Amino acid sequence: MSRNKKPKKFLFEEVLAFLNYNDSKSFNYKQLGAAMELNNESERFMLIETLDALVQQGFVIETEKGKYQVKQTKQYLTGTIDFTSLGTAFVVFSETEQDVFIPARKSKDAFQGDLVKVSLISRKSGRRKEGEVVEVIKRAKTEFVGTIKINPKFAFVVPDSNKIHVDFFIRTSDINGAKDGQKVKIKFKEWKAGEQNPTAVVDTVFGFPGEHKTEMNAIMAEYGLPEHFPDAVEYEAKKLPVEITKEEIAKRRDFRNITTFTIDPVDAKDFDDALSIEKLDNGLWEIGVHIADVSHYLKINTILDKEAVQRATSVYLVDRCIPMLPEVLSNFVCSLRPNEEKLCFSAVFQLDDDAVIHDQWFGRTIINSDRRFTYEEVQTIIETKEGDYKEEIFVLDRLAKKLRDDRTKKGSIFFDKAEVKFNLDENGSPIGVFFKTQKDAHKLIEDFMLLANRRVAEYLGKGSKAENDNEGKKSKAKGKEDSGNLCVYRIHDVPSDEKMAELSQVAARFGYQMNLGGKQKAAQSINKLLVDVKNKKEQSMMELLAVRSMPKAIYTTKNAGHYGLGFEYYTHFTSPIRRYPDVLVHRLLEARLNHKNYSSKDELEMLCKHSNDMERVAAEAERASVKYKQVEFMKDKIGQTFDGVISGVTEWGIYVEIIENRCEGMIRSRDLKGDQFAFDEENYRYVGRNTKKIYALGDTVKIMVMDADLMKKQLNYAFADMEDKKPKFVDHKRRRGR
Repeated sequence: MSRNKKPKKFLFEEVLAFLNYNDSKSFNYKQLGAAMELNNESERFMLIETLDALVQQGFVIETEKGKYQVKQTKQYLTGTIDFTSLGTAFVVFSETEQDVFIPARKSKDAFQGDLVKVSLISRKSGRRKEGEVVEVIKRAKTEFVGTIKINPKFAFVVPDSNKIHVDFFIRTSDINGAKDGQKVKIKFKEWKAGEQNPTAVVDTVFGFPGEHKTEMNAIMAEYGLPEHFPDAVEYEAKKLPVEITKEEIAKRRDFRNITTFTIDPVDAKDFDDALSIEKLDNGLWEIGVHIADVSHYLKINTILDKEAVQRATSVYLVDRCIPMLPEVLSNFVCSLRPNEEKLCFSAVFQLDDDAVIHDQWFGRTIINSDRRFTYEEVQTIIETKEGDYKEEIFVLDRLAKKLRDDRTKKGSIFFDKAEVKFNLDENGSPIGVFFKTQKDAHKLIEDFMLLANRRVAEYLGKGSKAENDNEGKKSKAKGKEDSGNLCVYRIHDVPSDEKMAELSQVAARFGYQMNLGGKQKAAQSINKLLVDVKNKKEQSMMELLAVRSMPKAIYTTKNAGHYGLGFEYYTHFTSPIRRYPDVLVHRLLEARLNHKNYSSKDELEMLCKHSNDMERVAAEAERASVKYKQVEFMKDKIGQTFDGVISGVTEWGIYVEIIENRCEGMIRSRDLKGDQFAFDEENYRYVGRNTKKIYALGDTVKIMVMDADLMKKQLNYAFADMEDKKPKFVDHKRRRGR
């Protein structure tokens, strides 16, 4: 035997070890030989014999002719891990696959949101699946925000998120000048096998908890939101050619002499939509929905475009906007500012007095807005019948209401839940709360934007058979994928029977009957419920439950309609300054109008998934900033009593929303005094064993503010009629971490 020749037994073990390590893949004997450095013919022949023996003995299977893979002795699944505040977790796979429970200490070195490989532990029939993490395949994030606790020889960072179930060990050489108790951002370094805590280094020091700047910057870091645009992106934005040439105007339909205006919030800086109105000789109204032509400036695969893809959406925290596009584009070049010529992509409709559409046109335009209205100004004109362009506004309002009536008949659901806003002083501290509600001026704009979104989706998704056949032939002739009726849809699936049954059950407790017999009747029933609860004590709670009964709307290339709006086809076309999917729709529309292809279904689906992820991150960050301001607003109200409504009942406590400011806090079940209270899950209530006192969902109650924890962004309440109420005056800046 040559000096390099491997003993047969050793080869048997080495092949099995290699296949075990690469258990998800299959290999032919040449690939195995190369990986194991088997260089001569006799060794390769021995490898083939070894593989045959492993197959006969049941250690290896031949997945196809000449391809070998280790036979799985355990069942493995791959999914995303979701931790609870107790350190246990669930691994989420798909809507059809049951989640797997991961006990505490069985999550290996995984963090919240990581893609993990799970080994299943067999359970008896009827019990939930249980498993343990055997490998982290991909980290969801490697940067975390928390509070640093410094000791003489080492430091720990306690994460802000209760989903991060461990503290991070920091060497004193890696604290980066942080002081004890400050809020910091850390970078994960390693988590060695057998060690209780992962190791990290301090990357950024934000300051002490409770300060406005510290907390807002910490929220941005926690959700991976950028503070600035990279210099290269800003540079490219500033050197964009912004002059509108005669050649460009000649390519577009000219609306500069047609009455046009924008209607936006009073503090808006990016005006991405405008309406034009003209009475035609044929007696019809021509209404133009003009949208900023962002795709004219945002060219594919440029530095600007790549940054916009990465951000995917603008994010609106309580005190700032984190834009998708640099300010020179979002607030100036693309913004449809009054008395400035602007390039648009438009949807133009001819409607009769009943808002029936007789004709439509899509294409690139140039406009010059005559007036910048705020919602409040337009609302005043609608109510007082006086003001600039009042006749045009009356017509638009009347047509919008016709469109709304038509939507109602077709099953559109109207969620008008008030949005909580804060008045902030010069230091960013909340000095008041107000509620943003939708009135006719808001609905006027909304109805025309919905019309444009729906009709663009129909045009992209349906087209005409002749047009589709012709495009298909052209694409195949060029050897490209046929874009066909490709569209980025905004879909909203039908709610599950279980969710609707739960909503109906709660509504019945308050005397509201729902008809769940069919999709359209259920939608009409929800609308009736939302109207019936107006100005009732249970209004806020029922509105919230109705929203929660709905699945989340998402972007996808696979059309499933929009249940909430009652539309068979729907997309987002009207906000390209702040949403990347709208930019994609503009490009798809341009390609369709010019009989060309843009992108592929797989690429668009990948961008849809990324946009969905970033939309979720933005929503979570926005909620975190609002919750922090709510807690900050209530911190000087400890010991005060307020009227509230029970907005949630769970096994760990009762949620109460204060009526006058919508600040929600919790009364923990262990803090219910005066009796032994049992949780009645079926009826959403707690019942006193001796007194029979009941605290049920929707009940009006009086609460006392016990604690406002800025670090955890939590409000703790107590029922004002309970004994032993002692508010906690806690200095959260000095409190030790866990």
